[in-house]
Amino acid sequence: MVLYFRLFSSSFYFAINALRTNKLRAVLSLLGVTVGIFSIIAVLAAVDSLEKNIKQELSSYDSTLIYLFHSSFGPTDIPKWKQEQFPEVSYEEYEYLKRTMPGLEYMSYTLFVNRENISYDGNYANSTNVQTGGVDTQFLDNLKIDQGRFFNESEEASGAFVVVLGYEVAQSLFKDQDALGKKVRLYGRNFNVIGVLEKQGASSVTIGDSVDEKAYIPTNTIRMLFGDNSQATTSVIVTKPFSDYSVDTYEAELKSRLRIFRGLKVDEQDNFFVNVFSGLLDFIDNMIAQMNVVGWIVSGFSLLVGGFGIANIMFVSVKERTHLIGVQKAIGAKNHFILLQFLFEAILLALIGGIIGVVLVWLIAVLVSSLTDFHFVLSLYNVALGLGISSVIGVLSGYFPARSAAHLDPVEAIRSGQ
Repeated sequence: MVLYFRLFSSSFYFAINALRTNKLRAVLSLLGVTVGIFSIIAVLAAVDSLEKNIKQELSSYDSTLIYLFHSSFGPTDIPKWKQEQFPEVSYEEYEYLKRTMPGLEYMSYTLFVNRENISYDGNYANSTNVQTGGVDTQFLDNLKIDQGRFFNESEEASGAFVVVLGYEVAQSLFKDQDALGKKVRLYGRNFNVIGVLEKQGASSVTIGDSVDEKAYIPTNTIRMLFGDNSQATTSVIVTKPFSDYSVDTYEAELKSRLRIFRGLKVDEQDNFFVNVFSGLLDFIDNMIAQMNVVGWIVSGFSLLVGGFGIANIMFVSVKERTHLIGVQKAIGAKNHFILLQFLFEAILLALIGGIIGVVLVWLIAVLVSSLTDFHFVLSLYNVALGLGISSVIGVLSGYFPARSAAHLDPVEAIRSGQ
């Protein structure tokens, strides 16, 4: 055991001494590994960070939410030109489904509208995202009321001119004043402020606008102002089954009932899409997995260059130290001692390059996290992975030069240095 320890320590000492003697060559050879490890760890850390930020952002949404829409939220085999011919969901379809759907907990009819400016007494909330909906929208969007209330069924049905403001919108219009009961100007009409939402705060990755930057009004108010066939609006039905009700069964029921309402024949294709929110999460997972694969492929080329760089330098090192190798073998050095000597040198080069690459990624992570709202995560797994890959590169790129050095004939090696 002591003999093996002395063997390893002697080989390690020779490797360190060789690197110290040829500093410039060592620096040049580890640059390739540094770039390769930096590329892989940076890509993996960025993708992991993106995934965590997106999942954190989407955690406030219910995965059982279903969006009945004339377009698909994800990839589909139906061409775009055909989707554009699909009719939009109507208010009559919404009423029919809400009246007949089993397992229904919440359902809302929403019209997507253009951004609008809201004003009050010389103050403006420009380009505000006006969100339409019904009573159930408060629960579907998981809205928290800070002041006042959300609109009720009577206000929803009559299309009352009432509005619930997001925190930032209320601040832009009223600063720190009480917003409740005030009249704001929107669509050329006076809207009564009946509620203000809790502050959500900034998010590193936002799916759409933050709730803080929205204003909620009843859908029927927009229908009264623009009608049901306006080109300025796009309709969607948002719904959610009870938690103990099967989402797949609920989705099938939606399709069946809407097909019946639209009079579609058995052999006719659906002219609508039932977009389940959990499907969007699966789509995001698939995209992130593909990004990881692409990152590995691109970074792999950098690692390949780095590995060849170390192998080339090691072959040069063997050539320069052929005479020394001959002397070592002449005085009793075994083949495995020579092999370990050069193998340690290659591994050290790769490890140092890997450590520098990981440190560079860590510095970028700290910089990005401090300057932006994006939380850049460098996990211990990624650090360990980077150092592990470095070691493997060192072994693979150093083995053949080390093996050629270990099998040199001592007489020929000594003679070559004369």
